[in-house]
Amino acid sequence: MTETYSFTDLFRLAGTGKALDAAQLAQLNDRNVGLDAHLGIVYTQIADGRVRARLEVGDQHRQPVGLVNGGVFCALAESVGSLAGVVSAGGPVVGVNNDTDFIDSVRDGVIEAKATPIQLGGRTQLWEILMTNGGRLVARSTLRTMVLRHSSGS
Repeated sequence: MTETYSFTDLFRLAGTGKALDAAQLAQLNDRNVGLDAHLGIVYTQIADGRVRARLEVGDQHRQPVGLVNGGVFCALAESVGSLAGVVSAGGPVVGVNNDTDFIDSVRDGVIEAKATPIQLGGRTQLWEILMTNGGRLVARSTLRTMVLRHSSGS
């Protein structure tokens, strides 16, 4: 029988440097809500300060001319980078800047995203998120996050 974890427990486990196993990733993905769920983001790896995810392109991701809308890449980068930030910080982070370069267009298939840290400070973090489609680099984002710290009185 698989042990059931809360979101907080999963983030704590990931923050220990140990990779989440397939059952733990499945629990995380089953609990996706909001934009992540709407877009169909599936997290495939959370380990060693890096987060990987995939998104299978569907009609809901395309603009009228059939290409994946640029906002999908921005949202995917924000989600993957923010989750990496939460794991790294051991608590909540918020995005303060998302800069995405569109390198090549995508019509179908799977977009894979990988977040790696550039700078991890006590107050802010800088992440690079590379997005590929069929092995081609299609977008590159840098995401600046701010680590939220709560005082004991709040």
